[in-house]
Amino acid sequence: MSDFNELNVGPKWYVAHTYTGYENKVKTTIEKIVENRKSLSDLIFDVKVPVVTSVTTDAKGREKTVEEKLFPAYVFIKMVMNDETWHIIRNISGVTGFVGPGSKPVPLSDEEALAIAVEEKAEVQSFNIGDEVEIIDGFLVGHSGKIGAISDETGEVTVIVSSIGREMPVSLDAKCIKKK
Repeated sequence: MSDFNELNVGPKWYVAHTYTGYENKVKTTIEKIVENRKSLSDLIFDVKVPVVTSVTTDAKGREKTVEEKLFPAYVFIKMVMNDETWHIIRNISGVTGFVGPGSKPVPLSDEEALAIAVEEKAEVQSFNIGDEVEIIDGFLVGHSGKIGAISDETGEVTVIVSSIGREMPVSLDAKCIKKK
């Protein structure tokens, strides 16, 4: 398993296979493990079981909201894959393994993660180059600047912030800014 460390380039979405009906239990268990072992919060970032909600009507005409899992028996985990995280996830009750050949997990590509809606793409269409914006999240909260560049692929914007008499470009997620 040590080849994880050599190939690792940051957090990616991995898919764990579970017994049918164990998806939410596995998700809750992973979240509790991360909560109890603070060192894992830098390695395991998010856990999702994608669902679709629909409204059905029963025989008596009563409406009922029903949640259906989009991918039964699968849990999506955004994490840094290494020996420790592989071992932790693999040994949770209800997990049968990771998706990938043999025992080697294969991460989802960014396009696949967006396509199956586990990763939300920031709305960057509402911004234009030259717009005045305020930074609302991150280490520059409260600073203002102008948008210098927009990346539709990554959802990042480059904001030109004037600080200490100098202009500096800062790359931010589109969720971290708002129009003035």
